[in-house]
Amino acid sequence: MKLRFTIGRKIGLGFGIIIFLTIIAFLLTNVTLNDSRKKTDQVTEIYNPSVATLKELDNLLNRSKLLITKWFYVQTGDDAAHKKALRHLLDYEYPEVKTNIKKYSVNWNKDEQKSADAILALVEKMFKSYKEDVMATLNSFDTYNDSNVKFVAQLPFEDLEPQFQVINENLSKLIDKQNSNATDNSDKMLDSFTFLQKIVVWLGILLVVGGLLIAVYTVRTIVRPIQQLKKILLSMGRGVLPTERIKDRNDEIGEMSIALNDLVDGMARTTQFAKQVGSGNFDSHYRPLSKDDTLGAALLKMREDLRENERVLEAKVIERTEEVVRQKEEIETKNEELEVLYKHVTDSIKYAKRIQEAILPPDSLVKRVLPNSFVLYKPKDIVSGDFYWIDEKDGKTMFAAVDCTGHGVPGAFMSIVGYNILKHSVNNNNFTTPSLILDALNEGVSETLHHGHEESQAKDGMDLSFCTIDYNAMELQYAGAFNPLYVIRDGQLIQTKADKFPIGLFLGEEKKKFTNHTFKLQQGDVIYIFSDGYADQFGGPNGKKFMANHFRDLLLDVHKHPIDKQKEFLNQTIEEWRGPLDQVDDILVIGVKIQ
Repeated sequence: MKLRFTIGRKIGLGFGIIIFLTIIAFLLTNVTLNDSRKKTDQVTEIYNPSVATLKELDNLLNRSKLLITKWFYVQTGDDAAHKKALRHLLDYEYPEVKTNIKKYSVNWNKDEQKSADAILALVEKMFKSYKEDVMATLNSFDTYNDSNVKFVAQLPFEDLEPQFQVINENLSKLIDKQNSNATDNSDKMLDSFTFLQKIVVWLGILLVVGGLLIAVYTVRTIVRPIQQLKKILLSMGRGVLPTERIKDRNDEIGEMSIALNDLVDGMARTTQFAKQVGSGNFDSHYRPLSKDDTLGAALLKMREDLRENERVLEAKVIERTEEVVRQKEEIETKNEELEVLYKHVTDSIKYAKRIQEAILPPDSLVKRVLPNSFVLYKPKDIVSGDFYWIDEKDGKTMFAAVDCTGHGVPGAFMSIVGYNILKHSVNNNNFTTPSLILDALNEGVSETLHHGHEESQAKDGMDLSFCTIDYNAMELQYAGAFNPLYVIRDGQLIQTKADKFPIGLFLGEEKKKFTNHTFKLQQGDVIYIFSDGYADQFGGPNGKKFMANHFRDLLLDVHKHPIDKQKEFLNQTIEEWRGPLDQVDDILVIGVKIQ
């Protein structure tokens, strides 16, 4: 039987050749890319991180050298910043770097691993000498004045330099080796890409040549006969019956030319019927080509379906239009009601702000009782959960910074409750001692909020700092619930920690008593009490909290300024830190300078 070389087989042969060449190109490219990817992974996941970690160790060693030198030569207390930095380096930074080196060295050769282990052993030996021979010996301000102690630390300290040189030399060699490994793998990766480029170029040439040959073959055997058929179809499209005949062929094009005349009449009638139905004339006549004409039967079914759909759609459009109009009117009504409700709520909160501000000490009282002071008061919302309290009794000045649970409206309610109970605790007792006032306040808040009952064991309460100043005796008394007291004297910040339980929280336990702290004041002392809103504010370049350590450093800088400028400086600093972020809590800071 003679093989029939159809159009499909002709096209299939041409595409088969192109696909074959493409598969070859794909396989070679994939192999080369996989090899390059492995080399790239080695560079990016092993060698480059290894070099970076070793350089980090080198930098850590240099910093440790500077810090231990400063420890030995600079006479300071145990809490000096450079001593804290050295302890942090030895206890946290070095173990982390060591762990990373161990992780990456698994992929090194044995010699490199031995070298890394030897370096780490030398480093740990040197750091041990740091701790035992220098840091443990010069462990206080007074040990620097003891010549015997200084001599004991001097010999081990002088012996650190040779150890450092040995470590530095071995570490530099290991870094150079890892750099060399990274460079070698990068060169191999480039060679792989060069080889891939050559393959792609040659396969590209083969694909172009093969494509040209296939194109010529396709034009001669397929395109030209199809163009003849196209010419006949265009003529039929203009209503002219074709006179030209395509030469008989033993393929699909020959079969198409035979069937062409049979389709002319059917196409004309079908097109006319579709136009009639599309224009909405569902009564137009149409006769299928035969009883087996599925297209004709489908067209007749489509005409009936379209007739029914048009009727249903018209009814739905009318119904939906009425529903949309009704819903629009309901939405407009609801929006108007919401606007009225929002205005009422906002007006109520603003009026609550006026009430809350009325309980705060007036500026005239603040200037009279605490003449050399400032109050930075920044509510998060319209109303605040923080409030400050200032008064005098028996010739003593009393002031407090209070942080109630929550902020906004709930916090404002708590602040009014707290203010009234605090005022009652002071006015209805014959003492001015802060701890006794806080004990009375604790009992009053707990009883008012029904703490101790299972159904109301909420976290409602207050954190606060309470101070009493006797200017005649130059004495300060302080008690606090969670919030500490800062006193800056001669450039040093003295922190007095508060009791670690809040006001108004018994929960069935025995009532706790607050601790009273007494200080002798000196001229030039600056006193600060505050809520936690300042330190908890998010912001800065990384959107992190301001933090208590940062706040203490800021106060050490701010206290040098005149007291009336400190408020402006603190406000400007926290606003610049906050930037575009929202304020997260109420902020309250009170500062008092002793003249």
